[in-house]
Amino acid sequence: MKKREGHGEEEQTHTKIILSSFSAMIAESTTFPIDMTKTMLQLHGQQLDLRSRSRSRQTNAFRVVSEIVGEQGPLGLYKGLSPAIIRHLLYTPIRIVGYESLRNLLLPDHAHGSSISLFSKALIGGFSGVIAQVVASPADLIKVRMQADGRMVSKGLQPRYLGPFDAFNKIIGTEGFGGLWKGVFPNVQRAFLVNMGELACYDHAKRFVVQNQISGDNIYAHTLASIMSGLSATVLSCPADVVKTRMMNQVASKENKIMYTSSYDCLVKTIRNEGLRALWKGFFPTWARLGPWQFLFWVSYEKFRQIADLSSF
Repeated sequence: MKKREGHGEEEQTHTKIILSSFSAMIAESTTFPIDMTKTMLQLHGQQLDLRSRSRSRQTNAFRVVSEIVGEQGPLGLYKGLSPAIIRHLLYTPIRIVGYESLRNLLLPDHAHGSSISLFSKALIGGFSGVIAQVVASPADLIKVRMQADGRMVSKGLQPRYLGPFDAFNKIIGTEGFGGLWKGVFPNVQRAFLVNMGELACYDHAKRFVVQNQISGDNIYAHTLASIMSGLSATVLSCPADVVKTRMMNQVASKENKIMYTSSYDCLVKTIRNEGLRALWKGFFPTWARLGPWQFLFWVSYEKFRQIADLSSF
């Protein structure tokens, strides 16, 4: 009997991995142009001199989108989509399934009305995000580099990489195997904050909505919970996201001088040169992306779980 139960749990885990990957692909493909906009906003001002920085502060999401479309066409908004999809095939199942497994380990009766504290959920969410991000960091690095390449092409310069596999080979060739994990520390910091806000808030908010009979465990509850989780994740993670993006975009070579020696150095220089508000550059497109991303992911994931005869998240 125990063998069968173990086998059933293993099958459920495999199903959850497949369903979470598929839901992540849907959400990522749909919202990727917003992610592209966010990345360009965060990189904007990184290499400007002091006389140019006053103009850089006037840049907004709509201007960035119009520049990308005008210089590269509509497909320019999807630069770096393939490594982003590869990243989520690793990142999302590890954090989602990992969070649920750890939560259920601490509280086996979760599905029957019991609950753990928000603080415990936040720690579990953060830990799951850290593990997932360490594994998926190389794909994230390639995505950021390819997105930044679009700006070089628009200036008539040769792009650094022809595609994700070319980027993978060149990064290893010029920066070593460890170069694939460049920026992993700010990346992990961001992942901890994002998943602390996202997973814990979604779990807690949905539970609050259902238990207080604001809505049943349906698309309305999932939508409300996803909006709250997207907002909290954005507020917590935006500064770490800016540092992560800038750290990952710099390349060590004879031609390119390294601007930041560490994530702390990047943080200090960004505040000194562009002001404290620069840490929330791209806040609106980040939230505008996380909101729809959360909605598409959670609604589709919960629906797929229902179809697969699995309990609600």
